[in-house]
Amino acid sequence: METLNVVIADDHPIVLLGVRELVERDQRFRVVGEAVCSSELINLLETRRVDLVITDFNMPGDSTYGDGLKLVDYLTRHYPGVRVLVLTMISNPLILTRLQELGVLAIIQKNQLHNEIETALKAIARGNPVRSNGPPPTSVIVDNADLDERFTRLSPKEHEILRLFVSGLGVSDIARGLNRSAKTISTQKISAMRKLEVSSDQDLLAYCIERNLFN
Repeated sequence: METLNVVIADDHPIVLLGVRELVERDQRFRVVGEAVCSSELINLLETRRVDLVITDFNMPGDSTYGDGLKLVDYLTRHYPGVRVLVLTMISNPLILTRLQELGVLAIIQKNQLHNEIETALKAIARGNPVRSNGPPPTSVIVDNADLDERFTRLSPKEHEILRLFVSGLGVSDIARGLNRSAKTISTQKISAMRKLEVSSDQDLLAYCIERNLFN
């Protein structure tokens, strides 16, 4: 019986412990490393043979690897032989669809962690497709009628900041790259979000994905 090597990445110790316990219940899987940020995860992939990555969607990152969609995109492009399970609390269908397009094996909702991890591992061990038993996603953007008109309200500086943000950079990274203060970048990003009438980074990302902006 083949044993699959697993790496778990999450910045919450309790989640790491819980996922490790679930994985190690199945003798067909062996945990060979744990990471609390994206740099640690990539280092493990570079130094060990890994068959499966179970990673949180939102996790401390850096300007090289980031987290969220940027990290998952990096993983699927640079390690095509490694299967990826994503843990998240996000229900935004645009983000979930993008994760599927990037080639993740499955998206596991954290509020269904126990059941879904076990189900996913059994399917992986048998070579079967992994199906999620989580609740159907719900959109965070309700009214799309005038979103395009809102986008035209952005100033050139706000437009550039959003472009860099969607590429995966954080406020501090953008500030360094543009040689501005983090406070200035944060203020302009918040101003742009108000013009677009979105209230969170997830909403902003969903808007840009839906409109296929900055590609």
